[in-house]
Formats: sequence, C-alpha cells, structure tokens
Amino acid sequence: MDVFVGSIDQGTTSTRFVIFDGEGRRVASHQLAVESLHPQPGWHEQDPLSLLSSVETCIAKALTTFRTTGHQTAHIRTLGLANQRETLLTWDAETGTPLYNAIVWSDTRTASLVREVKSKKGADDLVRRCGQPPSTSASAIKLLWLLCNVEAVARAYDAGRLAVGTVDTWLLYHLNGGSRREGGPVYVTDVTNASRTMWMNIHTRTYDQSLLSFFGIDAAKLSLPSIHPSSHPTAFGSLATGPLAGTRITSCLGDQSAALIGHGAFTAGMAKNTYGTGCFLLYNVGPEPVLSSHGLQTTVAYDLGEGHSRAYALEGSVPVAGSGISFLLNLGFIDDVKAIDTVGRSVPDNGGVYFVTAFSGLQAPYWIDSAQGTLF
Repeated sequence: MDVFVGSIDQGTTSTRFVIFDGEGRRVASHQLAVESLHPQPGWHEQDPLSLLSSVETCIAKALTTFRTTGHQTAHIRTLGLANQRETLLTWDAETGTPLYNAIVWSDTRTASLVREVKSKKGADDLVRRCGQPPSTSASAIKLLWLLCNVEAVARAYDAGRLAVGTVDTWLLYHLNGGSRREGGPVYVTDVTNASRTMWMNIHTRTYDQSLLSFFGIDAAKLSLPSIHPSSHPTAFGSLATGPLAGTRITSCLGDQSAALIGHGAFTAGMAKNTYGTGCFLLYNVGPEPVLSSHGLQTTVAYDLGEGHSRAYALEGSVPVAGSGISFLLNLGFIDDVKAIDTVGRSVPDNGGVYFVTAFSGLQAPYWIDSAQGTLF
C-alpha cells in the first residue's frame, strides 16, 4: 500500500498544501494567495481567520486532486506544518476569537519601542540569552505594542484570558478543534518558532523568566504555548474535522528551518539561502549555539526529538527580496515579474543605479529599523 505525507506551508504571501509520496515526489497540491493589509505606512497585518481558512481550503482542494489520481485519503499517514515566523497573533483563550489582526514579521510599527528596548538596562545581554537583537520583527516587542494600543488585548491579559502565539500556534490551536476540543485546546509551538520570539532562552530552549520580566510580561497573567521539538508523535495533535480528521500532525517548524532541512543541511558548515518575500541565509553551526559578533542572529535550526539530532544556526536576514520586485511592478518599472531577467540581461551593468529595499528597515548585519527604501 502506498503511503503519503501532507505538508502545510503557510507563508507571508501564500498558503500551500502539498501531498508527497514515499519517495518525496509531489502528487497533488493547491496554493492560495494570502491577502495583506496595510492600514498605515509600515504596518503589515493579516486576518487570522483568513489564514486558517486558506489552510483548510488548500487541504480540501489538494485532496480533490489527490482522489482523481485514484488514491485514498486514508493513505495520508501524517502531516507537517511550516509557517512564516515571528508574526504574532492574539486571541481569547476561552473562545478562540481573534482579538486583533496578525502583525506580520515585516511590520515596522514597533520601531520606537525597539529604540526604547535598546536603551533599557540589560538590553546588551539580550543577544547572549535569546540569540536575537531587538528589532521590529521580534514577537515580544509586537506584544508590547498590542498591550499598549489594543484595549481588547489589554483586557484579556489583565483577566488572564489572553492567548498569544506565532502562526504555528494559532493554526494548531484551531486545526485541533480550538477551545471546543475534548480534553482542552492544543496550545503549543516548536522550538524553532519559539527561538524567534525573544522569550526563549537559546541555551535551555525554555522560556526565560528574566526575558519575560525584561519585556514586562507577568507570567501569572499570561500562559505561553508549551515548547516542543520540531518532530513529535503527539504534541501537535491531529486534525479535528474534514476528510483528514484524526490524521496526526507530527512535525512543525518555522519556514526557514524547514527549508534548511529540505535541502538536507544536517551537517555543521552546511547552509541554505532562501529568496522569497525576504532573503534568509541559515548556516548550520551544530548542536550548540554560536553567538555572532558581526550582527547575525543565533536561532534553533531544528530539533528532531528525543534520541535524534538537533542543531543551531547563524542567520542573516533581509526582510525585502522578492517583494521588492512587486514594488517595481506596481510603479510600472516592469510589466511582468518575468521581465526582470530580460531587462537585467539587456544592459552590461547597473549604470550606477542602486535599489535599497529597506522598506522594513535594514536587518543583518546593520539592524537599523529606521532605514527606508530608496533608488539612487
């Protein structure tokens, strides 16, 4: 009997569900664009319910294609999840209702808060403890903004009803049935996603009370999702409804870590670079964290579970790469994305013209959140 694996990929610009056979060949898939909201300059939001709906729709559509090839859904034995990192969602822990839109990782509204955080006593020690310098991408600083600016979030926090998490936590919570799930909701994250929040100690791979205190979080009021290895037989639960109801989700990773694994970069010294919405270089440094003195982030690359390997990575991130092409398209510099290659090959060099895609500030290695995009 053939055995298949389903893969959920929830990214910044699209959601996909892909079904692979036992040899890793793609059998069926479906992809949907994800709408982004920009209510103010520098703000980047997404509708939490639309993110969830896009996953459910992609699963249903891919399964329709899968069945037309003569396969049965019962042969899909397990599911995995890869997701955009650092994007933060908040919801009512008792009802599962979103309290605000998802604030996407590339959102820069927290620039002034980042400056405040950098000026606080103890800020110089943050990178050593959590591997991340303060930046507008950080989930922890997004939560500070929400608590200060969104009344519904502040009320839920004071009442002990606030649920908070990255995209993986939000999706797993609802795909498992949410607050209606018998035995209680699945409120979890994996170590690669947790390592991007600034709440997790990069050395112990657990939440660090000193980090929570630094960001003004009262652990008595806010319960954070439990942290698990990237591969686990039960922690991530199973789909509660639909044609794949009961199918277990046995792996969960941030999308850049998933890409590292997808390229087979399991050996220290191996690296991958992803050109997508942004550009992200991850360099496997082995089973112990290595801190950079040159502006790189230290992150958990993966943890394959008890008795299996784990690795850390040094990361260099550029928030705007492929999305910069959309900017050129919208301004009429090109008529089609594919024209980039044609135009580029039509001239011997850049003629002294440079495009700095700092629409979400500059990240590694400069970390200048106030930087702006420019052509000169």
